[in-house]
Amino acid sequence: MSQNPTLKKIAEKLNVSISTVSRALKDHPDISPETKRKVNELAELIEYDPNPYAVNLRTHNSKEFAIVVPSLSNFFYHSFISSIEEDARMYGYSVIIYRSANDPKIELEILKSCRHKRVSGIFIAITSETKEIEPFLKLDTQGIPVIFFDKVPEYESCNKICVGDAHAATLAANEILKKGFKRVFGVFGDKNMSITQVRLQKFAEVISNDGSEIILETVHATSSAEAEAMTLKALSNYKKNDFVIFCMSDETLAGAMKAIQRKGLKTPEDIGIVAISDGMIPQLFYPEITYAETSGFKLGKLAFNRMMKCIAGSSFAQTIIDQSMLIEGGSL
Repeated sequence: MSQNPTLKKIAEKLNVSISTVSRALKDHPDISPETKRKVNELAELIEYDPNPYAVNLRTHNSKEFAIVVPSLSNFFYHSFISSIEEDARMYGYSVIIYRSANDPKIELEILKSCRHKRVSGIFIAITSETKEIEPFLKLDTQGIPVIFFDKVPEYESCNKICVGDAHAATLAANEILKKGFKRVFGVFGDKNMSITQVRLQKFAEVISNDGSEIILETVHATSSAEAEAMTLKALSNYKKNDFVIFCMSDETLAGAMKAIQRKGLKTPEDIGIVAISDGMIPQLFYPEITYAETSGFKLGKLAFNRMMKCIAGSSFAQTIIDQSMLIEGGSL
């Protein structure tokens, strides 16, 4: 059985030291152009590839970033991942994607795996049940920067890249007030998540401070199926042109729209709907749904920029917020 090409084999064939071969492959200035040429030609001929695990052990850097998300069914996370992959490739990094399934035990196992792989850094949206921040802080002290995004801990002294949750909720609430709806049904996500708490608090505050007699009902759904069921129940008391639905995420929006369709209702003729969204789901319907944009792609750009600064030596914790903008469709 033939063995894989090694630095030692190249060195033996060219009658030079292993260190000379290694430096020639790295284009070291101390190695002559002729030696570099011979080494690279032979390395290509015998299809030599560096052992990534050996490189990791030697350099303590895998040139890999880990992205950890609760679910891969969320378009926001797909956009974020695409953004990170795009920038990572430009800097010579690759990306590993992990799914925590919203389980803190799996999340801890993933952190352990990342530490063993000596990843260069971790981007993570934590689970709704994550309480302990210490395992993440420990990775930072071991030279593995951690950037929290979207679903972030309340702990202040860590790097967090967030969408403008309060701003997005304000934009959506103000749009509802402009249209003069009397009944508002708000479909929010997991009540344990800070993202849900911020969006609910701000949305309810803007609606209640208007001074008009608006009836606001809010529910919490942890899946699109739950959002559909809760919306169907709310629509049992439906009155035409008096009812608007607010969805705090793409997941809840998908469920609410399915309920509206099952009832045979149309927007905006029969009912209004507005959401906070990355933008893909609203464009799947006609007329398109009005939404406050929270871009996973733009968040990825901000997160990657922060990661590279951490790798370069930035040691202070920073919270960066990407503010939203209202994208008007025809659903109100």
